[in-house]
Amino acid sequence: MNSERAFARVRELTVSPSAAIIFAMTLKTKIQDDIKAALKSRDKHRLAALRLTLASIKNMETAEGRATRGDLTDDEVAALLQTEVKRRRDTIAELEKVDRPQMLADEKAELQALLEYLPQQMSREQIVEAARAVIVQTGATGPAQMGAVMKQLMAQLKGQAEGKLVSEVVRELLAVG
Repeated sequence: MNSERAFARVRELTVSPSAAIIFAMTLKTKIQDDIKAALKSRDKHRLAALRLTLASIKNMETAEGRATRGDLTDDEVAALLQTEVKRRRDTIAELEKVDRPQMLADEKAELQALLEYLPQQMSREQIVEAARAVIVQTGATGPAQMGAVMKQLMAQLKGQAEGKLVSEVVRELLAVG
């Protein structure tokens, strides 16, 4: 369903002029719509990545017994997308080692398709700034307090930075002291 038709449908559902129903497209709905668009445009890499992601979403919903409680929240879908992106990056690293250029190109294309759904990732410099602030806030002085720093920092940067990079930055900053 394209957004114009969706908004037209919402206007039809409005109970009164003062009680407007607000329509917000969920991440899952966007992925479903983009699957249809990828089918029409015959973009096989995008289609494959989105279908696998949608299957993961549905698996998570059924595994958690959400059939009666509704869909996953956007935050949960974003976390699942992060997992899918990490999986693609790991696969790309392995394919580079075994010299499989065609499979490597396919995985990179699928990775690019999934990255569009994630929020803009923070740069290393931004992560360093945030990590320094949390280190000062927690009073951490060495690698022994890395757990406390990471717990607070990852909660703050949720979805905006890859955990591996954040861990690397915190380890460097705490090693320097």
